[in-house]
Amino acid sequence: MFVKVCGLKTFEQIDKAVELGYDAAGFVMHKPSRRYVNAEDAAKLITYAQGRIKTFIVGVSFDEVKEAAHLADYVQVSEAVNLPNLAYASDRDERDTECALFVYDASRGSGIYKGFPEWLSAYRDKLLISGGLNPGNVADAVKAVRPFGADVSSGVEKDGVKDYELMKKFIDAVRGADI
Repeated sequence: MFVKVCGLKTFEQIDKAVELGYDAAGFVMHKPSRRYVNAEDAAKLITYAQGRIKTFIVGVSFDEVKEAAHLADYVQVSEAVNLPNLAYASDRDERDTECALFVYDASRGSGIYKGFPEWLSAYRDKLLISGGLNPGNVADAVKAVRPFGADVSSGVEKDGVKDYELMKKFIDAVRGADI
């Protein structure tokens, strides 16, 4: 199962994600986010990660991420832009939207777990579930939804900072549920 950790801001966090076996790292260019990185820092982080872990540049709109989009493996935004590497983030059933991955955030950015609707099964082969996932609930979510992958951000943080032990517990829970 594909596992992404989002909101990374340092080379050390990338190293930890790689060491733990995460498949992807996300870098947030949405200014209101406490995980925000500017285009210059995003480019440095993506370049550092290349060849070791898949990279996502993350924003709400394409305008937010366009300066670094060409560097990332996936562009995760909440608008239907015509990109072959679009990771379309939505909480609505929009099957007509062409995308490489469909990211469903159950919490709509709040980090509070709210479960997943039945219609997500239509996206299963390209679905990344996110939103309020943490080491304590991700195994049940994976078993219930059977997505392509899982995405975490605040669920592996202590005091707003990525925590190595929580990152390890999260990926172990995902891998244990992926039977």
